Amino acid sequence: MNQEGQKFTGFVKVHGAREHNLKNIDLEIPRDAMVVFTGVSGSGKSSLAFGTLYAEAQRRYLESVSPYARRLFNQMAIPEVDEIEGLPPAIALQQQRGSGTTRSSVGSVTTLSNLIRMLYSRAGDYPDGQPIIYAEAFSPNTPEGACPECHGLGRVYEVTEKSMVPDDSLTIRERAIAAWPTAWLGQNFRDILTTLGYDVDIPWRDIPQKDRDWILFTEEKPVAPVYAGFSPQQVKEALKNKTEPSYMGTFTGARKYVLHTFANTQSQLMKKRVSKYMLSGECPVCHGKRLRKESLAVTFAGLDIADLSRVTLSKLSEIFSIYADETQIHLTRSEKEHPEKVIVTRRIAQDLLARIEVMLDLGLGYLNLERSTPTLSPGELQRLRLATQVRSNLFGVVYVLDEPSAGLHPADTEALLRALDKLKASGNSLFVVEHEVDVIRHADWIVDVGPFAGEKGGYVLYSGPPEGLRKIENSLTKNYIFGNHQTGHRQTRTPQGWLRLENLTRNNLSNLAVSFPLGVFTSVTGISGSGKSSLVSQALVQLVASQLGQEADPVSDDEAETLETTKVITKDGRITEGMQAIKRLVQVDQKPIGRTPRSNLATYTGLFDHVRKLFAATEMARSRRYDSGRFSFNVAKGRCPHCEGEGFVMVELLFLPSVYSPCPTCNGTRYNSKTLEIKYKDKNIAEVLAMTVDAASEFFAAEPQVFRALDVVRQVGLGYLRLGQPATELSGGEAQRIKLATELQRVQHGNTLYILDEPTTGLHPSDVEKLMIQLDKLVDQGNTVIVVEHDMHVIAKSDWVIDIGPGAGENGGAVVASGPPLKIAQVKNSRTAPYLYNFFNPESSWKNQMQR
Repeated sequence: MNQEGQKFTGFVKVHGAREHNLKNIDLEIPRDAMVVFTGVSGSGKSSLAFGTLYAEAQRRYLESVSPYARRLFNQMAIPEVDEIEGLPPAIALQQQRGSGTTRSSVGSVTTLSNLIRMLYSRAGDYPDGQPIIYAEAFSPNTPEGACPECHGLGRVYEVTEKSMVPDDSLTIRERAIAAWPTAWLGQNFRDILTTLGYDVDIPWRDIPQKDRDWILFTEEKPVAPVYAGFSPQQVKEALKNKTEPSYMGTFTGARKYVLHTFANTQSQLMKKRVSKYMLSGECPVCHGKRLRKESLAVTFAGLDIADLSRVTLSKLSEIFSIYADETQIHLTRSEKEHPEKVIVTRRIAQDLLARIEVMLDLGLGYLNLERSTPTLSPGELQRLRLATQVRSNLFGVVYVLDEPSAGLHPADTEALLRALDKLKASGNSLFVVEHEVDVIRHADWIVDVGPFAGEKGGYVLYSGPPEGLRKIENSLTKNYIFGNHQTGHRQTRTPQGWLRLENLTRNNLSNLAVSFPLGVFTSVTGISGSGKSSLVSQALVQLVASQLGQEADPVSDDEAETLETTKVITKDGRITEGMQAIKRLVQVDQKPIGRTPRSNLATYTGLFDHVRKLFAATEMARSRRYDSGRFSFNVAKGRCPHCEGEGFVMVELLFLPSVYSPCPTCNGTRYNSKTLEIKYKDKNIAEVLAMTVDAASEFFAAEPQVFRALDVVRQVGLGYLRLGQPATELSGGEAQRIKLATELQRVQHGNTLYILDEPTTGLHPSDVEKLMIQLDKLVDQGNTVIVVEHDMHVIAKSDWVIDIGPGAGENGGAVVASGPPLKIAQVKNSRTAPYLYNFFNPESSWKNQMQR
């Protein structure tokens, strides 16, 4: 910790901040220092750091940019604040999911790929007679580089008769062509075929091959009269008599329909549906390497650029260290003839090495350049961007970071702090929103926001050097920083049986055998990239789901393009024991609870159904014959006709980004005026949706079904959220806890396996304790809970710990230790043991203990 007497070079002064729940606060924080914003989840930390400080810095910068260029920025709302003095330019490094396309990768995010392409272009080994090609030709995302067969995807997609017509005993009328839509459009195509003279009532297999090929594969789009509801005989008569048709319809071949829908639909549901009729396979020309043969013919260090991109960053460091060192280069004949290649190689290798070393220090050595960003965790992506900033050598900038320790093992957190110190030493300021105790302790200055969440938060409890926080009576944070909370272990439960897995092979897991105890709470630990998620969230989930007959899809539609996502399936592995004790599998992940603002906490948990019924049961609603559907903003009869229940309208501005403003008709309430006239306890439906969970719990205290649902949401630490808060505003951790709350409401019958991946992400230590109470309840009801976790509070209070490692990537994937937390704390080669031991023994030292 830094001393009280530290001298600061200047201060940022905030006057009258009122963003979200902030209570008109004034604040002074030092520049050129590491300032940590802390407080319980929902207290207002992010509203202060991102919604106020970063938003204002961005606004000031964009005022210097031309209005036309401003459109290219994702602009934040102008913050509610009177004035901010002394604020330097700011860069935000937020928690966010990777780009939704596999064309974005580790190499592109870090810009390493650009350097590698330049290296191959200028210093690669070319086959005899091949002319030099430019750097763009080594990218699969450019016309110059992409394989002409697969267009740079590495896979080809085929639509066949078998894929579109799975059951050839059916007739066309019986929907033999499964690839056609089931709704009106499919009927339209069938009616047109009848008009064109095809028999839609004989089995598909009995239709001549020539006709089948035309129906499925034609590129023609004939327009024909449609006689809706007519039999084939009646259609013949109508055509003969030139009867007026119902309408003129356009025919589309089944393959053309599938490909066009996949390429152009905005609906992920439609994209997923038609993708079922497309068969994918490795491109036969580039063999999955995505590049033209001319580009793949050029090598460096004996590897083509695709092979080099599949090498881990740790291995790349070894390769380039030889070329960066002048004393170690052994010149080839080609290099002796072209000495300029040696200079280019050395310079690029030195730059690559310097960039990669920062990433290695941040614990990312197990990644490779080809790894697509949709498969990265938000924490991994943030650290990659942080590594890029450390190398940028900017000076006098404010970096605003959102929980940079999320998803990090304590050993990796130490490396993170070293990287942050480098940024600070370069003359920059760090404003960090954080819950992790080790990061808070490392701060030069702490801003503690609270005391509670939502409306009961928004005050600055303390702003100053760390030591001063000790004296703040109503700070929940101080108990964890200064060790005033209970750290001792608890009595562990006895396993009721074992779920044994053998021969697991997936990612860095190789022929692994592991046993999970049943009927207890298990934490799976290990450093970032050790194989925890591969084991638990992927292999275990897939194998258990397969045994139960459930579908396990580890990739959500909104995170990746359906066909471009290579779903990694468990290559080998089986469950040898324990499935008789599992009747149900529930995976509580951090994927969004909805992709649009129409999805929210109230709709997802089901409590909105009960609320709408209460409104429909009021005297006025009954007299007007309003049913519960009237109170849904997704149903035409109750919603505002102008914004169609969105609550806001988009205003197009010619040279500025489009802005959303509250709907002028309903003033953002989403409902029409007649619906809003109905009141339950003096509040209309829009006012209820605007309530926080805490406020709604008091309001609905007399309604058991609604109160119970709200109470569970409060117990997982989400009392500060509004009932109608759009799903798009929720963090991954909040979405996960809403899913958990929804699950906790169900009547428990036991024998369920719950799997959670880092459920403490975004949680203050006091909220972690609340979460543990809820997870313990699930175990006490006869269920098994397995979590992937880094938080020592959770690990120490587990019944069983399985530590994966010892390192990351190729150096991980093994079970280092398995047993109760106290036993794990003593294991010498475990990276988790020292931190667990120190948690149990804050006054002692793990190193001294091991030496004894």
